[in-house]
Amino acid sequence: MRRLFLFFIPMGISVLLINMSHVIINGTLARSSNPEIILAGYALAMSLLIVSEKPAVLFRQTCSALVRDRISFKAVKHVSYYVFGASLVFGALIAYTPLGHWIFGGAYGADPVVEREAIHAYYALMFLSVFSGVRCLYQGVIIYKMRTRWLMIAMIFRLGGMFLLSQYFLHIGVTSALQGTTIFVFGMMIEAAISYWEANRLLKEMPLKDEACEITQPKQVQKFYSPLLYSTLIVVWLLPILNALLGTTHRGTLAVASFAVAGSLMNLILGFFTYFHQIALLFVRSHPDLVRRFTLTLGFIPPLLMILLAYTPIGSWMFSHVLGVKGELLQACIHALRGFFPFVLVFPWLDTLNGIVMAHGETKLMFGSQIANAIVTAILIVLLVLLLPSWSGVLGSLAQSGGLIAELVFLAWIFRRTHRSVS
Repeated sequence: MRRLFLFFIPMGISVLLINMSHVIINGTLARSSNPEIILAGYALAMSLLIVSEKPAVLFRQTCSALVRDRISFKAVKHVSYYVFGASLVFGALIAYTPLGHWIFGGAYGADPVVEREAIHAYYALMFLSVFSGVRCLYQGVIIYKMRTRWLMIAMIFRLGGMFLLSQYFLHIGVTSALQGTTIFVFGMMIEAAISYWEANRLLKEMPLKDEACEITQPKQVQKFYSPLLYSTLIVVWLLPILNALLGTTHRGTLAVASFAVAGSLMNLILGFFTYFHQIALLFVRSHPDLVRRFTLTLGFIPPLLMILLAYTPIGSWMFSHVLGVKGELLQACIHALRGFFPFVLVFPWLDTLNGIVMAHGETKLMFGSQIANAIVTAILIVLLVLLLPSWSGVLGSLAQSGGLIAELVFLAWIFRRTHRSVS
């Protein structure tokens, strides 16, 4: 258990530090000559980034699950080239072709000046998915070798580099959202470089071919990676759908804003606890009892934190003094946060089960569970908006919570059914 905690804690801290990187960027852009437009353009560009970055981030789990020697790492790296190349092409299309105008100006309906800032932001942001993918590819090796302190070390250097560059931009003057994305990409380059350096050192210590490892060809990697990719491409569109439907309620702006603010605080609660899947992925086959004890020890902390924030004055203080939320928006945020309680209650167990599924190489089951999540979330948000249009942002948090519960129930059912038939 001590080793598990020493393995887990640096990963949790690194996630918390990631949130600080966004604070550095937003704080820099807020001091610009026209902060509303520049921040809006930056936020718009970042909302599209998840489409290209999420497939690259999946190489962290893929690498830690499959890589056991240098040949298997080479097979995973070969697949990553196609994903990184596609991400780069997608970003270039947004930045340098009319596609950016069609998406930001047409689909998002942004004002021309905000649209221009978002497109300019992609001049740097188009490279971020590549560096993020490189970082995750090599972090998979670091996690497998249980050197997770290097994730925290890399994040510290990343924050330091981002802070120094932000100070330079503040010195010369902040005039564009492009400066914000440049800070982001610069920090990601630092983190990717440190991860590459440490992982290469570890790879040299690994055997050329481990007899117990069956991964030798890229097509074997694709069988594991492809279901993760397809399920991700389904889920990334849920948030835009939720926001679009919340915008049709009686107080659409209030609903969207309260859902977004409550979601940011919910993510802060869960931030430290988003690596249960790595514990299960690496240790469930060798130490299933330890994984069970570890999850039972930490799994109830997020809902307890949620109770403190959603049902005591602590939450109101956080929203008003830390996030600067007042009046009607404050009450709507509290209600929306309460709707996320089932989400944080279920998440640790779902994340652990996802790790168990990946440890068995059955990622196709996760594709089915993500579809269940998407269907239930979409049905719930439509019904709730029609039946309770005055409930504001809590409609979104309830829909997301219902979708996550459906995902857990479906995955548990299909995983048990699969292994029962195998037995």
